[in-house]
Amino acid sequence: MPYNGRAFAAAMNTPSMTGPLVANPNPLSFDAGSLGTIYLTGAATGLAFWQNNPVPGNEPGYVDLSNGQLIVQKADGWLQFFADVGAYSQPALGTPYVSAVDATEHSFGYLPQGYLKIAPTPTISIEAGKLPTQIGEENSLSFQNVDIERGLLWNQTPSFTRGVQANYSNGPVNVDVSWNDGYYSDRLNWVTGTASYAWNDNIDTVGIIGGANLGHTGYSSFATPLAQNNSVIGDLSYAYVLGAWMVNPYVQASHVPANPQIGFLHGASTFSGALLASYSFTNELFLAGRAEYISATGNDAAGTPDLLYGPGSNAWSLTLTPTFQHGIFFARADASYVSADNAQAGDEFGARLDKSGQSRLMLETGVLF
Repeated sequence: MPYNGRAFAAAMNTPSMTGPLVANPNPLSFDAGSLGTIYLTGAATGLAFWQNNPVPGNEPGYVDLSNGQLIVQKADGWLQFFADVGAYSQPALGTPYVSAVDATEHSFGYLPQGYLKIAPTPTISIEAGKLPTQIGEENSLSFQNVDIERGLLWNQTPSFTRGVQANYSNGPVNVDVSWNDGYYSDRLNWVTGTASYAWNDNIDTVGIIGGANLGHTGYSSFATPLAQNNSVIGDLSYAYVLGAWMVNPYVQASHVPANPQIGFLHGASTFSGALLASYSFTNELFLAGRAEYISATGNDAAGTPDLLYGPGSNAWSLTLTPTFQHGIFFARADASYVSADNAQAGDEFGARLDKSGQSRLMLETGVLF
């Protein structure tokens, strides 16, 4: 879809990019004979940021790699593949910052996503391997999103999953269904699905996304939160893309049922809403932003899952991201603020975990080649 004269899906439509950043329209490629054309793309980006009220284990400022990735893919024909190799950090509002080295080694590894895809017809395909999640409106890597940092609603969703996914796309209709391991648990007990419909020449799109753990998983890790991995989650979204504007409001809800087998004596839920937006001043200069609110139910009784800043807490955030892109080079800045309300003691910000808010100023620059 054109965005002030720029095409969101330039040469490649994977990995998906919300904008305003766009992929290299002339990526490196070579003829692999009977395999067809192989494309080599990627991201080499770094970030620097300052924050107030850092939590224990964090510093007031960081300079780090945000993306150092090489992507190899075959994007046409009946047999396709995608492999993303490299390191990454996943900065997110309201959570401690984790360096690229630690984030990569302790979460999804140096191959965060890679899969084979069989497309017997133009409308039907099946893919299997390490897949990007279907859940949520924000993607897992910084360059894919309108802002550098992911938001509070993203903190409730998976990043990458292992499993198999069936896709159907025909004109304005897209439907995808997946059997996977949810929050990267290595237990194939999640089912997720998406359905979307676009009209007005793809200017308007409405989507429904949902997923659930069909059993229970008494296991957690750095990449697998115990509560969220045993939840039901879904969202309803609307996207408008025309001329200088991209606007994407959505609502999201999740529920973790009581399950004494994994230590949850009581259930808890989240209810939230967000607005993602971007405005193009020129073909190279943009202003993006995000506003969001999330609340969690539950009480202080033992065995209640903590889904936010303690049971019964709520939070809101604001982010503004001026962005410049010229060719494959880009530079952008985040100014963000998070406020946690009705938070439980010890679940907030600052050295003593007793501050209700946190501000961050972040810069990211690099190339999308």
